[in-house]
Amino acid sequence: MPYRRTLLIFAGLAAIGAVACSSAIEPSGGNQPAAAAAPAQVAPAPETQSASPGQDTQAANPGPSATAEPKVFPTITPPEPVVAQLAIPPTRIPATPNPSLTDKVPSRLKRNWKTDFEKHSVAYGEIMSGGPGRDGIPPVDDPKFVDVSNAPEYMSDQEPVIAVEINGDARAYPLAVLMWHEIVNDEVGGVPVTVTYCPLCNTAITFDRRVGDDILDFGTSGLLRNSDLIMWDRQTESWWQQITGEAIVGELLGTKLTFLPTPLISWADFVKAFPDGQVLTRDTGFLRNYGVPPYAGYDQLDRRPFLFRGGIDPRLMAMERVIGLNIDVEGVAYPFALLQESPVVHDRVGDTDLVIFYRPETTSAFAGPGYSDSRQVGSTGVYEPVAGGRKLTFVARDGRILDEETGSEWNILGKAVSGELEGSQLPAVVHANHFWFAWAAFNPDTAVRSAEDISG
Repeated sequence: MPYRRTLLIFAGLAAIGAVACSSAIEPSGGNQPAAAAAPAQVAPAPETQSASPGQDTQAANPGPSATAEPKVFPTITPPEPVVAQLAIPPTRIPATPNPSLTDKVPSRLKRNWKTDFEKHSVAYGEIMSGGPGRDGIPPVDDPKFVDVSNAPEYMSDQEPVIAVEINGDARAYPLAVLMWHEIVNDEVGGVPVTVTYCPLCNTAITFDRRVGDDILDFGTSGLLRNSDLIMWDRQTESWWQQITGEAIVGELLGTKLTFLPTPLISWADFVKAFPDGQVLTRDTGFLRNYGVPPYAGYDQLDRRPFLFRGGIDPRLMAMERVIGLNIDVEGVAYPFALLQESPVVHDRVGDTDLVIFYRPETTSAFAGPGYSDSRQVGSTGVYEPVAGGRKLTFVARDGRILDEETGSEWNILGKAVSGELEGSQLPAVVHANHFWFAWAAFNPDTAVRSAEDISG
């Protein structure tokens, strides 16, 4: 019974995680805290920070201290081709509970929470415990960085990192750290962000954590829905679905966070693109073995998803990686198997032309003891194929990505690194690299592209 053994192994890991959080040490210093868009100018956050309510004593890592200063957000018009969505934080949406959901919240879910449980858009029966309690997997609230030029020796070229670049501030967040913490509350380029990763679904997503006039601080609830992380904010104790960025329970019900385009790439590609950038270190204030993934081997294709009670869409294997994106309410999935055969893919979704870049030199974050090889899974970027006022056609040639119009070479981040268009940036499209089962669970009507579907 392989699945039973897997379940027992991961149940044990969850218990270990819950115990391990009690060994947290004090941080070593400092109180720093879906549409196309280019990684350029975004409205900065004000210098004053939002007031944080007192945190539950069960939380493993305290949030930023509260201040009484009011916040004033500047309103700016971002330069082209940035979409204004990134400059204007979402407003609070009046909570509208789903009248068809009559189930009462189980006592096991509401214990020690101040959440408004009358407001919910999903059935409470869909929510289950992941093992550790609230912030038992502790978020990082005081992230420490070092310059790329002084990066620790443990950063290998093929290690996967989430690349966040805002207003010229470029930072890499290694999955080796996020595997153990799942959430980093940070400020990049003057913009408060939450960098998130759900290992069970392989969803690496970054949000602007401003909602109206408030800056939210996020933690891990210890709860899952369709195996995906449910976050909570310390200001209202609302619960948020990580894969959708939407509040599903509580005062902020229905509010959606703004997604930021932050691709998952290799460390070598980040260093080459951002030599003056920074990388998140393992100095988190917690004792963890960051060199060994807690879910080693979980991403093997023959695995059954952990803590997932739904059916598996048979179009692909449950643990197959896919690019998932939504444009004009149309969901589309691109299997990595397709990209491995065609490293450059042109497509049209709704009224939007897309180009997908794929590079193979990124290892699996789940690679650990017992893996027979380096487990390269690759990395991706999704863009609108437009630069210099013209539409471009891209091809993969001798390991490089070139446009046919000028012969310029482009990197995985959609930037021309040589040729006539050197320095040009393609508008980025928000996407994430999910396990198929998770993408299909939240997007059951998604299309799945094959080689025959791709238009040139």
